[in-house]
Amino acid sequence: MRLKKLIAIGAIGLAAISGAVLTACGSAEGSPILQSDAKAKPLYLDLTHEIPTFAPLASDPAKPDLTQPHAHSQPVPSFFRQVALQPSENHFDDGHFYRSYMTIAEHFGTHIDAPAHYVNVPGTVEADATLPRRFQNQLTLADLTGPIVLVDIGQRVQAQLDKNGGTPSPQKTVMDFSEASPNNVTAQDIAAVADKLQNGSWIVVNTGWSRFYKGGDLATSPYINGWNFPGVSGSAIEALIALEKQKGIRINGIAIDNIGIDSGEGQAGHDASFTGHIYASHVRGLQRGWKFIENATNLASIASAKADSCTLIAGALPLVIGSGSPARVIAICEK
Repeated sequence: MRLKKLIAIGAIGLAAISGAVLTACGSAEGSPILQSDAKAKPLYLDLTHEIPTFAPLASDPAKPDLTQPHAHSQPVPSFFRQVALQPSENHFDDGHFYRSYMTIAEHFGTHIDAPAHYVNVPGTVEADATLPRRFQNQLTLADLTGPIVLVDIGQRVQAQLDKNGGTPSPQKTVMDFSEASPNNVTAQDIAAVADKLQNGSWIVVNTGWSRFYKGGDLATSPYINGWNFPGVSGSAIEALIALEKQKGIRINGIAIDNIGIDSGEGQAGHDASFTGHIYASHVRGLQRGWKFIENATNLASIASAKADSCTLIAGALPLVIGSGSPARVIAICEK
């Protein structure tokens, strides 16, 4: 198996993995590729957005003061408030320690959803659900790693963007990412990778949408685009579940480069009222034990590499009763 082959690279490769997961290495766009000095020289790809931080409000240290960004920080799209970070120092004769206190949501930035993230009403629990659902601290290392199966719809998404000069438009008459649109991941896309899927696979969806990851106001951010953005359609989720049953497997989950696994319409509904049968991936997938990685970036680098050789690793915190965690996500590929 390719994971065993990559692990066999040895101690140098493992040290590089630790560095990629635990060390801040700048923005994914600025330094997306890390390389080991090991003789095997695998390719390390950083799939993580950096996390902007802000000084806390004087009146409430748990909340950020957006008028006081740290360094080049700018607000980014999130369902949650931006990150408040308060630096502090502990002085000694020969110098001092620099450290910070931070308030951050579990699902901020590039993050992982644990199966416990969605709680179904009884009528939507399926016969083969994996219960009880696991919290973040109950995920194993096997949950956080696995072979990548790439689904690349970047060209279809770009063709829609080209209709508006390369920029998003919320008008579906201009560019269409509605649930029925072929510009999302479709059942046909899942069928095309059926032979590659195995126990523990991570389906990585490259849409190219991460370039619009800016603007903390969901109402105006081009990343949200009036809830008109690409994702995994409900029909694709249905096809994936059927394929799991047919092959007798369980995938690890799905990673994508936008704010959620589903399309914008799949998340917000036809009228963006967040009512009705929405979030098909979460309603149906998390109860199967799937995990989701959202707000990933640099996924086109996997398409440029030997995608079938790549393994995903999510460095996520084992938060007790956590529903998810910010994550440093990397891919290791053969050169």
